[in-house]
Amino acid sequence: MDYGMIGKIEKAKRYAQQPERITFLSLAVDFKGDNDTYHMCLGPEGWDCSCSGFRTHGMCPHVMSMEKRFKPMIKRSPLPYAPGQNIVSDVEKAARYADEPDRVQFKSFEVTFDGDNSAHHTVLHDNGWSCDCSFFTSRGVCGHTMAMERVLKGMIPSNLVTITD
Repeated sequence: MDYGMIGKIEKAKRYAQQPERITFLSLAVDFKGDNDTYHMCLGPEGWDCSCSGFRTHGMCPHVMSMEKRFKPMIKRSPLPYAPGQNIVSDVEKAARYADEPDRVQFKSFEVTFDGDNSAHHTVLHDNGWSCDCSFFTSRGVCGHTMAMERVLKGMIPSNLVTITD
């Protein structure tokens, strides 16, 4: 391993401890609820979840748990509670879900990453990673992708993980 890569690994460790540097622009996940696996996404138009609660109320414990777990990286107001929603039950379930990262499997996401020198655009998709920084262009991995792997440890398909530490 060369000194350039060692520096990026150290930077990734530091970046992963500062999740406020990351802003999710979009994401798609499979979320394992208590009864089924739901497909969730966040995009410019907001949240969507395939569960019946979201279809009925426009809010559900799956969204609530994602908002809680990734709060520093989801820079938008949380969805409001809906009339008729079982708020107490949903809040309790969301709190439990937020502490169980194995429920979430990222399929894709797009983030802006405030690096030390400038903002970078980092993406995970079914073909792997991409980032607009020069180190990624030359090496196929960078401090931004490695930091995201640390932040989302266990929630990214193992065939797309590039770091082992």
